[in-house]
Amino acid sequence: MNRIVPLILAVALFMEQMDSTVIATALPAIAADLGVGPITLKLALTSYMVALAIFIPVSGWMADRHGAKKIFRIAILVFVIGSILCAVASSLPAFVAARFLQGMGGAMMTPVGRLVLLRTTKRSELVSAMALLTIPALVGPLTGPPVGGFITTYFSWHWIFLINAPIGIVGIWLATLYLPAVAPIETPPIDLKGFVLSGLAASGVVFGLSVISLPALPIEVGIGTTVIGLIATALYVRHARRHDAPLLALGLFGDVAFRVSALSGSIFRIATGAVPFLMPLMLQLGFGMNPFESGLVTFIGALGAITTKFMAKRVFAAAGFRKVLTVAATAGAATTAANAFFTAATPIVVVMGFLLFAGFCRSFFFTGINTLAYSEIDDRQVSQATSMSSVLQQISLALGVAVAAAILEAATAIHGRALSLSDFHIAFGVVAALSLLAVLPILRLTRETGAAVSGHRLASAEDEVATEVTVK
Repeated sequence: MNRIVPLILAVALFMEQMDSTVIATALPAIAADLGVGPITLKLALTSYMVALAIFIPVSGWMADRHGAKKIFRIAILVFVIGSILCAVASSLPAFVAARFLQGMGGAMMTPVGRLVLLRTTKRSELVSAMALLTIPALVGPLTGPPVGGFITTYFSWHWIFLINAPIGIVGIWLATLYLPAVAPIETPPIDLKGFVLSGLAASGVVFGLSVISLPALPIEVGIGTTVIGLIATALYVRHARRHDAPLLALGLFGDVAFRVSALSGSIFRIATGAVPFLMPLMLQLGFGMNPFESGLVTFIGALGAITTKFMAKRVFAAAGFRKVLTVAATAGAATTAANAFFTAATPIVVVMGFLLFAGFCRSFFFTGINTLAYSEIDDRQVSQATSMSSVLQQISLALGVAVAAAILEAATAIHGRALSLSDFHIAFGVVAALSLLAVLPILRLTRETGAAVSGHRLASAEDEVATEVTVK
């Protein structure tokens, strides 16, 4: 495997993943400069996620039609231009529009970057390569808040966006030099009706859930938009079943490995999306930390995520997808449940120890579940699989924040008081139970599922040959 390929892709995806959360701690400073309230400025967070939801479905078709390498470089360029426009924005509409442009670039970077990896990596090396791409998705959201807090405190919030310019330029340069050229594939005309319906479906659900969980608009708007998104989803399903070449192919779910990856991954990702929302709040409101301190504590999970890169291939080859994913999901649920027992008296070293192990478990799970999705997919369906997987990921992450916010809102309504530490304990308990449900679809896998990618069956065969030789 050419290791520089996944490394280039990982750096670009880290930039996109971190940027989706980095402005969270800078919202008050940005809002003050733009002359609006912090809650109103949350529209900028929402506009970014809506852009992702709208343009991710079409990313696979564009990569096939125009070449994945070309689209990946254009995506970085669009992201960088959006970042610069964010830094120079002087009004709320300009800032929201710039964030939307950033989201357009990010929507292409993630699935197209994964597509480049799949098209240039041997299946036997896919676990190791996917481990590199899993790290940005886990480390980025953890890195964003402390980095945003540090830059805003000691420099200016403008540098949160300006720093993307040199990184993006280097990324385009490295991609031009080292990424293999992935030839365009003959594709049917774009499914325009499918693009409109899928865009309405994904953006409606993501926008609605975002408004419900981060109320920048009346909650009725969030509920109404979510309903519109669900109706559009039903209409898209009807359309896709009748179309010869739908934008998002529902036939992918006929593959057992892809179906299990989509269902189990979405369930676990909802829980994972809730934790970065709950943990900083609990540390700040329940433990009395400031945003920067809480960010430094939660960042320890990133170290746990990085360590899986060095052992993922060997572990999956030795045990196979079914066993490793079951253990990782169960252990991940247990570490989430442990958060329900932390108090201000709990030594911070103990808290960080659990967060470290949690990052380790989640990284193993997502490395495996993301690789499993492509383990038995036909090469001609890879681009559609990357688009479908990315859409499901965005929706499940948005749903995770909405679920966490709903639990806290319900707890305060029932108790009739402000948030307390016990409310967070209840939320973590519910989220842990939800993440444990991710194990159920995995149990439907056979020991041989995805063996050509994990190397598990090959390892077993070699052991049998060795045993026969020994007996003889």
